[in-house]
Amino acid sequence: MTIAPHADTTPAPVPTQSTYQTRVADYWNAEENPVNLELGKIDDLYHHHYGIGAADWSVLDESDPDLRRERITTELHRLEHAQAELLAGHLGPLSPADRVFDAGCGRGGGSVVAHLRYGCHADGVTISAKQAAFANEQARKRDIDDRVRYHHRNMLDTGFATGGYAASWNNESTMYVELELLFAEHARLLRRGGRYVVVTGCYNDTYGRASREVSQINAHYICDIHPRSEYFRAMARHRLVPVHVQDLTADAIPYWELRRQAEHLVTGIEDTFLNAYRNGSFQYLLIAADRV
Repeated sequence: MTIAPHADTTPAPVPTQSTYQTRVADYWNAEENPVNLELGKIDDLYHHHYGIGAADWSVLDESDPDLRRERITTELHRLEHAQAELLAGHLGPLSPADRVFDAGCGRGGGSVVAHLRYGCHADGVTISAKQAAFANEQARKRDIDDRVRYHHRNMLDTGFATGGYAASWNNESTMYVELELLFAEHARLLRRGGRYVVVTGCYNDTYGRASREVSQINAHYICDIHPRSEYFRAMARHRLVPVHVQDLTADAIPYWELRRQAEHLVTGIEDTFLNAYRNGSFQYLLIAADRV
């Protein structure tokens, strides 16, 4: 098998981690949440994010309990896959010769989506050794491991080559890091004119300070949700110029409304998300920016 010209060909040392980052890694190394695993089993695309778009509410009318459960799971996965495809659509145009960087890749679904769309090489990075091993096994099963690879590294300090990437992204992972450090690394990795895309929940500055619901989400996921304005300030300081901003808040609500009725998948945070979206204190955004 021909080895693709990725940024590294030798094993990397265990990533440097703060005490907080070690807690985050421990959380994801231990995580076995059905809302991530059961949805991924449908087509072996394991996403660690939420969904967008209009839901097919007919799945709730299914009278057979087992079939109802299956149909709800499939519909939730369809919505989360729609989110991954939306993000990937903003990375291009890319060619099979290009390389992309998936920061906070989880179990790897986003890198696979980008590769299937563009044929590009992909490097995913996660602070969880368990997630990296799982994602690499999925790439081997798909026979794309010569072009899609996952690394147990810190996305703030990857060790990858400067200017080596045509595109990069974070999909619901920015709340685990400082934006200044994160965007500095993306700006270093991207070539001039490269595209960065982020999909994230952020708290609404016009609402005031972080709401009670935002604090509850932080506690649930051991994260620190950033204010909306900080994304744009930090991007500007690191030569990332927004070219497209999309408020996905309304599009995200159907996913949560359906998930709260999926008894086998609920985690107890569903109503908190819905309340935060509806009271205006929390927003779901896509930002695409060019590296200048």
